[in-house]
Amino acid sequence: MHVTVSTHDNTRQLVVLAVDDELPGMEILYERLDNNPHVRTIFKAVDASEALRVLGGSDPILRDRKERGLPPVDAVFADLRMPGLSGIEMARVIAAMQPAPALVFVTGHNDQAVDAFELGAVDYLLKPCEQRRLNTAVERVIERLDSSQPAPERPSPAEASEEEVIPVELAGTTKLIQRANVQWVEAQGDYARLFTTDGNSHLVRIPLAQLEERWSPAGFVRIHRSYLVAVQLISELRMGASGYTVIVGPEHKELPVSRRHTRELKDRLTGSSRNGYGG
Repeated sequence: MHVTVSTHDNTRQLVVLAVDDELPGMEILYERLDNNPHVRTIFKAVDASEALRVLGGSDPILRDRKERGLPPVDAVFADLRMPGLSGIEMARVIAAMQPAPALVFVTGHNDQAVDAFELGAVDYLLKPCEQRRLNTAVERVIERLDSSQPAPERPSPAEASEEEVIPVELAGTTKLIQRANVQWVEAQGDYARLFTTDGNSHLVRIPLAQLEERWSPAGFVRIHRSYLVAVQLISELRMGASGYTVIVGPEHKELPVSRRHTRELKDRLTGSSRNGYGG
């Protein structure tokens, strides 16, 4: 991931993300964006998977925007055909963000324009992209920003659990895991392992503390320094000689509950919409 801050003096100061797996295409796209007076900061990603990592990362600029209720970037300018996760698949993830960046596709192919506009893309540029055409796309991004309502409220837990997906790298490909399919998460250093309803597990480079902050409104609760669990999948809370444990999911996985998290867990269980926490 690369980021450049332009020296243009402008009032919009757009923050954008450029995504292209081919160096010549990236160089042209970057140059066109950098020459536009409304673009202030340019992040770069070499493919869709890296783009999603950038958008979900903790760069200070992006973190500040998220804290202010803004999308991580104002717009994503992306190629469509890339190895692994395609531009359209990436766009579906981005479109589900709350709030979502504007989407502009810059591609050498014109056969996916309908799909792009169905996903809410504000423009669809063909390579090689001329400066005037790129400037028009930026103006359309600005129009979209100007016409947008104030940042929407955070989605409800039910909406959030259905909308967020997590990109997972698997042997050179990227699989999208729905958060609604995650039963529990185990900390593994700076990584986290997601245990899903299909019996599989997936390692992602996201600290457990970050997932706890993001997923708490969607019904996940910290039960231990090493575990984050979907409350609705807890079927039992047990008291044993060594302390409390919970039973999670259809496989009846037993996980430890630390003393410091017991009270919060009980509050979440008794305050949930389920009829108790024993069945």
